Amino acid sequence: MKRKILIVDDDRDLSMIVQDMLEDYGYQTELALSAEEAYEKMAADSYHLVLLDINLPEGSGFEVCQELRKISTIPVIFASARTSEDDKVTGLDMGADDYLAKPYSLKELLSRVNSLLRRTYGFQEEGGTFYLGENKEICISTVSRSVTKRGEPVSLSLKEFDLLVCLANHMNESMSKDSLLQEVWGTFCEVELSTVAVHIRWLREKLEEEPSNPKLIKTVWGIGYRLEGNTNQ
Repeated sequence: MKRKILIVDDDRDLSMIVQDMLEDYGYQTELALSAEEAYEKMAADSYHLVLLDINLPEGSGFEVCQELRKISTIPVIFASARTSEDDKVTGLDMGADDYLAKPYSLKELLSRVNSLLRRTYGFQEEGGTFYLGENKEICISTVSRSVTKRGEPVSLSLKEFDLLVCLANHMNESMSKDSLLQEVWGTFCEVELSTVAVHIRWLREKLEEEPSNPKLIKTVWGIGYRLEGNTNQ
């Protein structure tokens, strides 16, 4: 399945050049020329990555990113002529994963897109949908990188989502803290092992009916954790 990228930029000529380049390298792309059009496309379809300008008609890229982060953790790259440190910090603080200054080379853009998609989806099965709970009230989509509970979006951080999907890819299997740390944070990460337990607690607070008595994310004493649920690939 081809990775699908949404390009949000009011510069049609530049966007079409980027679109052609990405499609030449095997990506599927769609173009939105305004903030409003971006909202419409994201509501109607799922994407693996959003390439986002800041200055847009009918809104701003900052606003688009902020709204997107309420419902999804899909990767976002800001590509903008606004290159001040404040703009970069604002974009990253709002949840963007990368910030590329215009003018940029197509080669650098492709490299950043490839790298971010590898980091984001490297250990995930494509097109995976997972269900949790007795009535399958929790749905995890790896395509849209979103989680819903009884139809309502659940706001997760990037690492919370990655950890949840990692557990889902090993549904009903016990996983050690070490293996979770390596798969989600990377083999050479410098974070403490306790980071896994902290993120597990955050996930339980957002997904479990009784976080102190979890039914979904079980602790396997002496080993680590196990996610109990169903899968529908």
